[in-house]
Amino acid sequence: MNEEVDHHVPVLIVGGSLVGLSASLFLGRLGIPHMLVEKHAATSKHPRGRGNNVRTMELFRVAGAEQPIRKAASTLADNHGILQTSSLTDDEGEWLFKEIDPGGGLARFSPSGWCLCSQNDLEPVLLKCARGLGGDIRFSTEMLSFEQDAEGVTALTKNRDTGEHTTVRAEYLIAADGPRSPVRERLGIRQTGPGDLFHNVSITFNSRALADAVGDRRFICCYLTNPEADGALLPVDNVEKWVFHAPWHPERGETLEEFTDERCVSHIRRAVGDLDMDVEITGRAPWHAAERVAERYAAERVFLAGDSAHEMSPTGAFGSNTGIQDAHNLAWKLAAVLNGWAGPGLLQSYEAERLPVAQATSARASARSAEHSHPGYAPAPGAGGAGGGRQGGVLKVALGYRYPRGAVIGADPAGPVVPEQMAMAGEPGSRAPHMWLLRSGARTSTLDLYERSFVLLSGAAEDAWHRAATSVAERLAVSLDSYRIGKDPQAELVPENGTDWAELHGTTPQGAVLVRPDGYVAWRSEGPVAEPEAMLYEIMASLLDLA
Repeated sequence: MNEEVDHHVPVLIVGGSLVGLSASLFLGRLGIPHMLVEKHAATSKHPRGRGNNVRTMELFRVAGAEQPIRKAASTLADNHGILQTSSLTDDEGEWLFKEIDPGGGLARFSPSGWCLCSQNDLEPVLLKCARGLGGDIRFSTEMLSFEQDAEGVTALTKNRDTGEHTTVRAEYLIAADGPRSPVRERLGIRQTGPGDLFHNVSITFNSRALADAVGDRRFICCYLTNPEADGALLPVDNVEKWVFHAPWHPERGETLEEFTDERCVSHIRRAVGDLDMDVEITGRAPWHAAERVAERYAAERVFLAGDSAHEMSPTGAFGSNTGIQDAHNLAWKLAAVLNGWAGPGLLQSYEAERLPVAQATSARASARSAEHSHPGYAPAPGAGGAGGGRQGGVLKVALGYRYPRGAVIGADPAGPVVPEQMAMAGEPGSRAPHMWLLRSGARTSTLDLYERSFVLLSGAAEDAWHRAATSVAERLAVSLDSYRIGKDPQAELVPENGTDWAELHGTTPQGAVLVRPDGYVAWRSEGPVAEPEAMLYEIMASLLDLA
């Protein structure tokens, strides 16, 4: 077999869109060699998938990509909110919400913030960052087939430009190959959920007069509700380039070919309310809103991520964000196993953690489409109402979701994935709290500590926990760092403005908090214990399948 294999890599990623490129970035940051194959010739040219939520931006921050992403997104940095109106020329409209973060309250939860960066701008940044970390990324390359055995996965790929066939041998495969995932189909993994919700044609166009009609209303999206020409308008540069999502009804026999330039121009003019407005159509692409979640996220050495694992209504931009966060959850676990400091059982926690998140989030996305009366979406009676009102629970879904089961100890297995109240208080299974610290005189967030290792936080005076972490890391040969927080000389981290780290993390000055490489709390002790090393040893061995 080895003589027939052209390439050996620890991880093969299939699909080079947002999720696949993010997986490459995260694996590269962790030093894991990998190959990515993408059948298309280049990154996306169509402006779509623009909303990157605060959790996603936290992950990109730690991965060193936040600033180049914000630079790429600078054109739309001042756009906020969703406007709904019957016409841009005769009606001021109603703001479904005007600010993403009104009052700036998000700053107490996170060092990052939301970012409006379209897929065609974001993907090139991710590609550059991933390649800069050594990622072997191959466009115009299609995976034709794969087989797996007890030791790994063997895939046959084809270069679509040259026709050359290549065999790749990997220990693990990540399928980020989209909603019609050939990998998922090959594995026979079924999907659950309502299925198709609605269909749109995304039309890119140029118009200078439209900027005058929009005026100073800097929206993320405007829902135009003229019953004869409804749709969603999205700015690309606020000056000349725009996108319009027109409802499409293939279930009625309507074909994509019917969306001629003449029809699209007429529809956009009527929707805006200016029948003489200049409109130059530059492109069109169909897209389908659906609510589906795979019944399984893994089959032996193959893992689903992103749209191959779940489809969601676009309202709220939950789909791409959930997929990027899938990739991050999986990347650190693959790295831990491949680097030998975790057993393969850790990988089972990927499905246990991420599948319930997709189920909860997809339901919330559909509810949000109903709340906003998204053009083209007519939910069945009684459907889509579980979101708790307009804007209800958006931050809870984006940042506050939890892992009741998985690689955590002490979480309530019967607890909800999305909590009733937004609180980041250090509970096992939740994203660890953010607080500002001084580390060797430099300002940093606690979240910046979490990427390549487990981290144990304890009080400055708690040398017993610190010594225990050092010993356990050596005994188990695991990646575990320890930081003491306080103002004492031996403390590695000093809280800014006197913040009580223990209270923020739901423990006491004599307790300790164990945080995973993805920033989720794995376990905590609310006070001192008789034998901290023995307890920490047992906890780490259990979490990492080393028992």
